[in-house]
Amino acid sequence: MTPWLLPLLLLLLVGPPTVRPAPPTCYSRMLGLSREITGDFQSLQATEPSEPCVRYLPRLYLDIHNYCVLAKLRDFVASPQCWKVAQVDVLKDKVRKLYTIMNSFCRRDLVFLSDDCNALEYPMPATTILPDRQG
Repeated sequence: MTPWLLPLLLLLLVGPPTVRPAPPTCYSRMLGLSREITGDFQSLQATEPSEPCVRYLPRLYLDIHNYCVLAKLRDFVASPQCWKVAQVDVLKDKVRKLYTIMNSFCRRDLVFLSDDCNALEYPMPATTILPDRQG
């Protein structure tokens, strides 16, 4: 048996080495956290619709590619406290974290594709993938 054949056979029997996923990037962290915040906000509105402080919170539908998102995050954190609803404080902490990530750590990774502030007032419609136009 040749010297290189034994390691090859062992590799085939054992299998390839495990592959570890890449650590999250700044962009993926911002995107994931913005989706989590939007979902939490919608859940909060569904579970606490009659609570006055929840009713008057600024709408929170986030698009990290919209320049107005930074002002939207600041407005949400500065909104009045909801002492009776602990979910609001948790949500504000997440919003504060996203703002810090966007404004400090990942500032260079941001690419704003829009500055339409009205687009952040309503939920984003589900996006569909367009067919590839190869002709």
